[in-house]
Amino acid sequence: MVYLDNAATTKPCEQACEAVMKGLETFGNPSSLHRAGLEAELLVSEARECVADALGCSADEIYFTSGATESNNTAVFGAFKAQGKRKHRAVTTTVEHPAVAKPFDELEKLGCEVIRVSPDENGRFSAKDIFDAVNDDTFLVSAMLVNNETGAVLPVQKAFSMIKKKYPSVITHCDCVQGFMKTPVSVKKLCADMISVSGHKIYAPKGIGVLYIRKGLHIPAYLLGGGQEKGMRSGTESVPLICGFGAAVKMLKDNIPANLAKVRELESYLFEKCRENGEITVNYSGEDKLPYVNSISVKDLKSEVLLHFLEERGVYVSSGSACSKGKKSGVLQEFKIPARDLDTTIRVSFSVNSQKSDVDAFIAAVEEAQKKLARLR
Repeated sequence: MVYLDNAATTKPCEQACEAVMKGLETFGNPSSLHRAGLEAELLVSEARECVADALGCSADEIYFTSGATESNNTAVFGAFKAQGKRKHRAVTTTVEHPAVAKPFDELEKLGCEVIRVSPDENGRFSAKDIFDAVNDDTFLVSAMLVNNETGAVLPVQKAFSMIKKKYPSVITHCDCVQGFMKTPVSVKKLCADMISVSGHKIYAPKGIGVLYIRKGLHIPAYLLGGGQEKGMRSGTESVPLICGFGAAVKMLKDNIPANLAKVRELESYLFEKCRENGEITVNYSGEDKLPYVNSISVKDLKSEVLLHFLEERGVYVSSGSACSKGKKSGVLQEFKIPARDLDTTIRVSFSVNSQKSDVDAFIAAVEEAQKKLARLR
């Protein structure tokens, strides 16, 4: 199997799998006061420390959730509950994951003025455009670090820095799902009050995520109940999943630059092979891009048809965000991908274990498809 759909999900690493088993064996409830509970709590605390160290924050600023969707919803609606009664504007971008975009739609229904910042005519974002959308009536700015369909790196750090200097009370939130553990992410450098990350994008299990909340920022709890996670996220902690998350972070944190350099070589190799083919277009490239996620278009071959053809040959890619389930991407239109290429776009996303042989197998399968499949008319 040639698996090149790592932006959708990654294969859990050996360290994460072993940690999950340890978490299953340490079966006590981490809220219990006896020894079995303490042993479970110690595992949770160790994982929390690992994540905090990776983000450059303190452990008491890390809250475990069921995944990035919950983290994003908690951040957006929490900011609204905290300040949305006094201020009425919220700012985001037009290329956010649905886990941010749809909560912003709900804010609009609740009476907020929502400003959605678009890329320029070249499909690039400007920090100044994000900054200019903020005013004295703004309570929240949420922008992703890395786009999940093109790999574009948004100028979040610069935009948030500008915003905080002029509007220090504005809450800044960053969806770092596609950037965390792939590129250095520091809460201080990012000037983010809240950050969302997900386990299954970094070789940990599905169903586990984190929300970083800056100390001193009061965000109302999203899930009410027994008061776990310092009252922010009630519900018995999933010790096995948390252990898996911590182990994956520990495995990756010292190798981010080396892994990035390796994947950048793979990106260059993929783009070179696309150019050699002559009928494969790279939709987004440049310095403001993370090499793990790549959007390309194969001339005259419908994405869905090509995906099934590749799957039959053991090559797995996607047509865009896994959440879109095959629908035409509005995000790609925002990035100014030509209309003729929207139906022929596929996403190739690498892991730290991807090899040039995977690219070769992918290109060979695409070229076979170009010879055998009927073209678009």
